[in-house]
Formats: sequence, structure tokens, C-alpha cells
Amino acid sequence: MNTTFPDPDRRQRHVLCVGAAVLDTLFRVRTIPQAPGKVLPHEMLQVAEGMASSAAYAIVRLGGLASLWGAVGGDQAGQQILSELEQAGIDVSGSARVAGARSAVSTILIDDDGERLIIPFYDPRLHEDVRTVTAGDLAAFDAVMVDVRWPALALKALQAARAAGKPAILDGDVAPPDMIDMLAKHADHIIFSEPAACSLSQVDDPAGMVPFLKRQYPQALVVVTAGERGSYWWNDETADVAHVPAFRVRTVDTLAAGDIFHGAYALAITEGLATDAAIRMASAAAALKCSTFGGRLGAPERAAVMALLGEGTHGPLASAGTIAGPPG
Repeated sequence: MNTTFPDPDRRQRHVLCVGAAVLDTLFRVRTIPQAPGKVLPHEMLQVAEGMASSAAYAIVRLGGLASLWGAVGGDQAGQQILSELEQAGIDVSGSARVAGARSAVSTILIDDDGERLIIPFYDPRLHEDVRTVTAGDLAAFDAVMVDVRWPALALKALQAARAAGKPAILDGDVAPPDMIDMLAKHADHIIFSEPAACSLSQVDDPAGMVPFLKRQYPQALVVVTAGERGSYWWNDETADVAHVPAFRVRTVDTLAAGDIFHGAYALAITEGLATDAAIRMASAAAALKCSTFGGRLGAPERAAVMALLGEGTHGPLASAGTIAGPPG
């Protein structure tokens, strides 16, 4: 079974990512506070990211091309977000600057086990105006990946992608169930986080969530990511749940791991990998990200992913502070 990328000398694949663009302030702390008081961090970093933005960065790091359709305010934070993402190699020319709106920002605490507490702010005015999206608008792209942060634009992008015969990929993260359901009906690849899958299925076991969600969205390839337990997906050929074990690394920071997974998966399928190989590669990319502090800045290059795939260091959680894939 080929679990690697095709020849990197082939044409670069281009993925459109639609959704969040946020200015995150990250603080590393020994433990997440459980009561009011003052917490002194031992490291701090500010970085432009967000679900779709981090996925786009993962694509660039892995050798693909990525464009972002997001929205920022007409403020200094908005300028910083777009400038940082553009410097990272992402085409942000399709993103909007909304006068009178405030850019999305988050404060994030990350503890010594890599877990995090996120306090986000999104100004609803950012997403009031929604562009039209036609199949022709997507001619330059090989796939479209959307998150749940701008549902009106995500829906139009998914519909246009399917009309154009291009992979329409949904990052099915936590959001109101009716919103996820609306988007999922128009995607042909859905990667659910475990909490989102649980909210839709009311099933506790990830392996049990998959057949339920496949019945709900029969048009789509359905994946549920479950952290150190790996990823579960519905195999149409065997009519059963398949499992891709996760990779073991020392966890430093889980922030953006799921986003890196989605970007890597999107690029992998445009490059022709089979589903199990694409999920395995995405799991390797997400695991490597978890070994580095800095949110999306930990997205690995292709060589590092290839090396981990070659080592095959996957399996169950070995000890506290290890992770085997993106957070559920």
C-alpha cells in the first residue's frame, strides 16, 4: 500500500480554504487555571491563524498551493493577519477587509501537557456580506476545504465545488448541530472532530459514530478523528468502519493540530492518495505539529512527514504527554 505522497515534482495542487482568519495570542502556562486569580506564563507568542488559515499553511508547508477566503476587520489586527498569512505563502487576495468590523482575536492558554483553553472573539459584522461563488470562480483550484466559522460562504463554496466536480471538504468541528448538518449535506468529504460527531450522533464511541453519520450523509466520505485513538472512517468497499492508528509523539501544543490534519488530507487527496493513505499522512502531519509550540507554526514540512510515515511509529497512547493524531 502506498502511504506516501506522489512524486513531488508533479504539478503543485492548489486548494482553496474558506473560513477563519484570527489573531491568536498564545501563553504557555504550567497548568490551566481552575479558579480566578493571576497566572504567569513562561512563554508567549502572537500568530495569525484560525481553522482554514492553519489548514492553508499546512498545505503550503507540504509543498502545495493554498488560497484563503476569509474576512478581517479594517483595523490593525486585520492588516497583521493578512500580512502574516501572505508572508507564510498563502494567497489572501480573495479575503475581505470589512470596514467598521473588528478582526477576530483569541487568547489561548497552553499547559505543559499541550492542552489548551481558548477564549475567542468573532465580530458578526465580518460575515454579513457574502460573495457569490460559481463553478467558474473555482477553476484554478483542485479542491475546496471549508470550516464552520463562515457558514454562509462555506455553503456556497461547497455547492460550487460539487457543481464543478472538485472535492468539497468540510472541517466538521464543534458548532451548532443544525449548522454542521446544513454544511455536511453539501460536502463529499467530511472530517468530524469527535465532539462534533458526538453532538450529531449522540453516540459515545467514535467507531459507532461513523456508521450513524454515514447514514446521515451517504454522499460523503465520513471520517471521525479521535486524538490518541486515531481516526475512524467508513470504507464503502468493505461496508464497514476502518481505523487508522495514530502516531506517537511527545505533546507540547495541540493547538491547530486538527487544522493541520485537514489541510494535509485535502492536499493528499488532490495528489491521488487513497483514503487510508491520505488519513495516515494527515495523522502524521498533525502528530508532528503537536510536538512544537506555536499553533500553526508547528506545521511540518513534507520531508518530516515522509520520515515519520517511514518509521511507522503509530499505536495507542504510550504515556502521559503523548498524542497520536489531532485532538478529537
